[in-house]
Amino acid sequence: MTGKVKSEELQPTILSFVKDLPNLCSLAGLACTILAIYFSILGVYHAAMIGMIWAVAFDWADGLIARKMKGRTSKQGFFGGQLDSLIDVVNYGVAPAILLLSYGKFSPIFLLGAFIIISASAIRLSYFNTYGLSNGTRYTGMALDNNSIILVFVFLFENTVSVGVYSIILYVVCLLLSALNVSEIKTPKLSGNPVSVYMLAIYTLGITGIYGWKLL
Repeated sequence: MTGKVKSEELQPTILSFVKDLPNLCSLAGLACTILAIYFSILGVYHAAMIGMIWAVAFDWADGLIARKMKGRTSKQGFFGGQLDSLIDVVNYGVAPAILLLSYGKFSPIFLLGAFIIISASAIRLSYFNTYGLSNGTRYTGMALDNNSIILVFVFLFENTVSVGVYSIILYVVCLLLSALNVSEIKTPKLSGNPVSVYMLAIYTLGITGIYGWKLL
């Protein structure tokens, strides 16, 4: 009984984990996604694209910071992993689903696409949380962060066709991404590669500049 009381006394508070820098990065990414969802609903898609790509940047940053920090406990690492996983569903599942629904004028036919996107992201993350990396180096199925990286690029061509045609293109792209998320293909873990990190930084700044200019 004494040991149990002592264990409960040593248990940290919930909000104490917010002070952990990697978790702050994860929450910053979530904030970017909330903005992306907000602007998607309003139909300000260029601003939504900026929020989506910065969510990826913060998502990659939390892992880099966590790996470089010394003295983090196993509990902090486990908590950070759970937080990151839950936020990923919002970043790469909910946000693209809201984008698709909004661009499709919230037509009921787009509900199926939204369901597939969110379901695929949840299934993909559950599988990863169960089995981890294949051979310790590769993902099984395309990593979810690629969804946003690809979507913000595809959306650059939104004005090249009519809204009706592009809504179909966006629908098909989202379904293809979902299929790749739950496929058996093996993809490398890009977020741990310094070259990939630099490329993402350049891409993020470039995308921000392009869509920022479009907003003017």
